[in-house]
Amino acid sequence: MAKSFKNLWDQFLFRDKGIVPTKRLLLFILALSFVLILLSWIGLSWPFIIAANGAILLLSLIDLTFSPKRKELQIRRAMDEEMERGIENEASVLVRNASDKRLAMKVIDHFPQSFSQPFPLKKEIQGYEEARITYLFHAEQRGDYTLPHLHVRYRSRFGLWEKQMRVEQTDSVRIIPDLTESRNFLEDAQRFLLYEGTRLKRRQVGTGEFSKIRSYVVGDDIRKINWRQTAKVQNLMTNEYEPEHGKFVTLLIDCGRMMGVELEENNRLEKSLEAAMTVATAALKRGDYVAVLAFSKHVHVYVPPAKGMAHMQTILKEIYNLKVEGFESNYTAVFQHLQKVQSRRSLLLLFSDVSTFLYEEAALHYLQRLRRSHLFLMIGIEDRVIDSQTRREPEDLQTTLVKTMAQKHVLDKKQELKKWERQGLQMIEAPEEELATSTVSHYINIMNRGLL
Repeated sequence: MAKSFKNLWDQFLFRDKGIVPTKRLLLFILALSFVLILLSWIGLSWPFIIAANGAILLLSLIDLTFSPKRKELQIRRAMDEEMERGIENEASVLVRNASDKRLAMKVIDHFPQSFSQPFPLKKEIQGYEEARITYLFHAEQRGDYTLPHLHVRYRSRFGLWEKQMRVEQTDSVRIIPDLTESRNFLEDAQRFLLYEGTRLKRRQVGTGEFSKIRSYVVGDDIRKINWRQTAKVQNLMTNEYEPEHGKFVTLLIDCGRMMGVELEENNRLEKSLEAAMTVATAALKRGDYVAVLAFSKHVHVYVPPAKGMAHMQTILKEIYNLKVEGFESNYTAVFQHLQKVQSRRSLLLLFSDVSTFLYEEAALHYLQRLRRSHLFLMIGIEDRVIDSQTRREPEDLQTTLVKTMAQKHVLDKKQELKKWERQGLQMIEAPEEELATSTVSHYINIMNRGLL
């Protein structure tokens, strides 16, 4: 009995195949019943009332013959396999009506809860017509998702009944980080960095890796003439340079507990991933080698260094499904692993929580060793709660105590930062909306100054 009731309820909840009465039919029967009940007061018998309602219900079933059969409808979903988080994406439902009957249909797709729900989709389709129902949606969480089937309802000609069906079609969708900042950089790098005060320097003539000294030939750049060697051999000599080989950039992405702190838009990990992909875009476009290492209690992902914009797809395939772990981050294990896999001098960009990292004394020991062969820069997100409390006007004893504790926290952090800076280990914090721009600006500044 319970199973039968569940199957009947599923039909009314837009599931599986079957027929359901429309509001038009229910209202018509309700109105007819009301009239017949009123007539029963003047002598109309109850058997006649019941028979009349039954007859009307049976006659209404004839309306079903004026609607297409399920096998005469071909329906399928069309959407991209890869989409960005938080960005509006376009999908469509393709419908082919192989009958000569018109139908008014509604479609509901089986979307995960983290997707927006622009349903039901409505469309009227004529006989022997093909139609495309286009709609927009967005996903709020990264990861892999499976869309199993579509639910469809369409009305009969007079709108008394609706047929419903389930279209079996399984599609896999991958939601990757938002790459808006990366696209902005590729469109116009100078404009992207303008309000940070950072500009890209043009590579000067005669720069690059020195190769050899050779005899001057007609057409060589006179600015490359080596006058010292020319004076020695009494023959015009010039320097020859090889194009500068790409530098190595290693992105360290913390996935520990503190990266799950909620911001105005999503959390710290999400913003860090977007900033990391932006600086990876800048480095790959410049010709540098980019490696990525994601960790929490242990290393989750390691992408070896490579160059070229095609490497961006390799990185995205490895990091798009990273989640915040419920563990404290083990920086020591990460730096030990880094010493094994990264032997070339590299710019280490660590995306993590500065307040937590400052008190990692064991991490300081390993970073001092890494600093001999690598350049270290840590990037965090400003804590707006602490900042707002330090600027708050004291109104009573409680707000005064809160402000005092916030100011003490800021002073303690500054002292710890100075201790790390004396070791040559730089740390910066930026507002969440400026994290990507600030990270790229510091990367460009390091490259322009030749620090790596």
